[in-house]
Amino acid sequence: MTSIVANDGTKLHVKDWGTGRPVVLVHGWPLNADSWEYQARPIAEAGYRVVAYDRRGFGRSDQPFQGYDYDTLADDLKAVMEGLALNDAALFGFSMGGGEVARYMSRHSGAGVRQAGLISSVAPYMFKAPDNPDGVDASVFQKMKDGIKADRPGFLQDFFKQFYGTGLLSHPVSDGILHWSWAMAMMASPKATLDCIDAFGKTDFRPDMAAFTMPTLVVHGTGDATVPIDTSGRAAAKAIAQAELKEYDGAPHGLTITNAEQLTQDMLAFLND
Repeated sequence: MTSIVANDGTKLHVKDWGTGRPVVLVHGWPLNADSWEYQARPIAEAGYRVVAYDRRGFGRSDQPFQGYDYDTLADDLKAVMEGLALNDAALFGFSMGGGEVARYMSRHSGAGVRQAGLISSVAPYMFKAPDNPDGVDASVFQKMKDGIKADRPGFLQDFFKQFYGTGLLSHPVSDGILHWSWAMAMMASPKATLDCIDAFGKTDFRPDMAAFTMPTLVVHGTGDATVPIDTSGRAAAKAIAQAELKEYDGAPHGLTITNAEQLTQDMLAFLND
């Protein structure tokens, strides 16, 4: 374990496993780097250097009161890339982390990146607007913020059931996974948790898509009730020239767990191309 210091002095907690060509993993909201467990270990065992870090405000990283916009978050990613001298890397972002990948591509010209991946990603644009009719209505994001302000632990318990597609007749993950995810989320700053809803919900990454000039793996579940596939995965694949889209039939948002082996094998196949 190590720490990288961002431009404003924020310390970012970094996990750095294995040796070989770097694979950088950017986690989703409201989790931390540990959420990549079922991909990080086997990818490192396959001969890659796997780097995963806790976003500012989450996990074991510092919790400043500001800096939860995507320009700052992309600068944090740049600090990790430069601090660890990562080059010829594959950069994967899950959910909210896909936004960091997109903004890093445009803001920092994809420096050091050979391949990219968007996994259940929020890019290119989640917010429902006249020119984005398949997006998510503003009331959904406001309801999330209201729920967190009123009862953050209770809201997050319910949130992860949808995240993993758990219902009366569907139990794709164990109670242990639900509790583990909740525990990760509860490590986060309440301010970061709230501010990042606005960041991933309202940031328009459509202008960033042209900066993806490298092979890009796009993976999304057709049953994703958190980040709908039409406004995200399918739209991203259409906008990126060298994109390879893999749709997981019926998979929910949290497919890093529900489809862990399938995703890991698809990532390894992509890395080995």
